[in-house]
Amino acid sequence: MFHYRANIPHRCRTKAGFPPGVINVVNGSHELADALMAHPGIKGISFVGSTPVARHVYETSAHYGKRVQAQGGAKNSLVVMEDAVMGNTIRNSLASFYGCAGQRCLAGSNLVPVGKNAYDAMVPKFIEASKKIKVGYGLNEETNMGPVVSQAAKKKILGYIQKGVDEGAKLVLDGRDIKVNGYENGAFIGPTIFTDVTPDMTIAKEEIFGPVVSVVQQESIDDVIEMINKSPFGNATSIYTQNGATARKFRYNVEAGNIGINIGIVAAMAYFPFGGFKDSFFGNLHGQGKDAISFFTDRKVVITRWF
Repeated sequence: MFHYRANIPHRCRTKAGFPPGVINVVNGSHELADALMAHPGIKGISFVGSTPVARHVYETSAHYGKRVQAQGGAKNSLVVMEDAVMGNTIRNSLASFYGCAGQRCLAGSNLVPVGKNAYDAMVPKFIEASKKIKVGYGLNEETNMGPVVSQAAKKKILGYIQKGVDEGAKLVLDGRDIKVNGYENGAFIGPTIFTDVTPDMTIAKEEIFGPVVSVVQQESIDDVIEMINKSPFGNATSIYTQNGATARKFRYNVEAGNIGINIGIVAAMAYFPFGGFKDSFFGNLHGQGKDAISFFTDRKVVITRWF
């Protein structure tokens, strides 16, 4: 919703059919972002990133009278009931936890088996399947999971893993020392799994944004809903079950904007908005769907009488 004529070749701007000046790319740091938020010629700001930055973007942009949609962080739980189809659940949840090396706002973070039967049926097989994931160069067809985005991100993720160890969680799969031949200096972290995680531990509460899974066992669906609703985040959550009543109770009572039933990544499509509750979203109109059309549209009311 701003016009800034960047030095982009004409062929790049028009190849997709957009007229010159409609899409522009401006690279810069937080100084540039603050300038855009304060600029009187800009009507709206759309943002996605961490919760602290999303809150700053929302507060600053609103101060200058702009419309804002600011999507923040997440801590997504994948809930497994004992009646889940375990083979499909394991395959689906692996993609959720480790796709893009866990670096997406809809990625699974907490694996929540409900009851001992669900734990016994799910967790050991999930651990064994995680061990088989091939980590390597992202453009290699044999690679299942590539690196994290930077050495700074790797350092942050390693800090969370150590925090989990320090707080008493059991590290059953350690991805810290993984090496990739030919890419020894790459920012690689292998699949990492903690068990014996309690909801009050840091790794169960804070966004790690990496391939780290915290297994947080709960005893009932009510305990699950209470745990999820206590989180300051409300981006996404999923449940694996074959019980319609359980799925219904879950979908109506959890405080999250994107809910999956036997789906680990509740990926937003163009025709419905990317939901988000609590500290995962600041604003009124979400991205995508009809919300996006409304966000980028100024409406007029015209009342006419002719004599």
